[in-house]
Amino acid sequence: MTTSNLHRQPAPPLYERIKGTLREGILSGHYAPASLLPSEAALGEQFNASRITVRQALADLQNEGLIFRRHGKGTFVSQPKAFQNVTALQGFAEAMSAQGHAIRNRVLTLRTVPAPTDVAQALQLAPGTAVVELHRVRLLDQLPVSLEVTWLPEALGSIVARADLVTRDVFLVLEQDAGVALGHATLAIDAALADHATATALDNTGAGAALLRVERLTHDAQGAPIDFERLYFRGDAFQYRLRLDRQVASHAQSILPLQSTV
Repeated sequence: MTTSNLHRQPAPPLYERIKGTLREGILSGHYAPASLLPSEAALGEQFNASRITVRQALADLQNEGLIFRRHGKGTFVSQPKAFQNVTALQGFAEAMSAQGHAIRNRVLTLRTVPAPTDVAQALQLAPGTAVVELHRVRLLDQLPVSLEVTWLPEALGSIVARADLVTRDVFLVLEQDAGVALGHATLAIDAALADHATATALDNTGAGAALLRVERLTHDAQGAPIDFERLYFRGDAFQYRLRLDRQVASHAQSILPLQSTV
């Protein structure tokens, strides 16, 4: 037996090859967003595969969010997800507009309420202190992608309440109208399921649909908390991206050379 035979890797299953070819075609733009993929029968003929094998490949691509199916119409290429980098403190419209997206907001409620315990704690206020609560749906290219719930101390909230909240980010209102210098924000990101109210606000999202939930507490340049938010993004339409650099701790021990005992 030759060395080359010893190290030869088995060929991947046929459905993996079909999936890889289709994925490459989707990511390269050969299959454009919203375009109709070839039928299962056509793919079976193209790859000399059974319909079961083709369906397995398509099921994996659907699980990855690259395609979706419409009953009686076929399989279509998904629209690419919009994304926001979290390496800088930016409002949603600020970040999306820079990528060429059109942003509008649908204001659901704007009111003054007693601060719930968790909100008061985040904003370093006494429980029950009056805060301004804002609920908005963010529309990306006319598609509702997130529900944003914001709490602000009353003094700042009253300024935000007078602004055009249909087109402007709260961050820009705080900077431009209230004269607040923003400093930093802390984020907590996890998964959630849409309840009935959130599903209704996001239109086509059904109750129980997967959401990306972001809790963000923004501080001014002096470090005081001024803006507490809970953001609920549609998992099928949006993602956060960030870059992580490797940092070696300065106090890490050096590797000592081995000493001979001979």
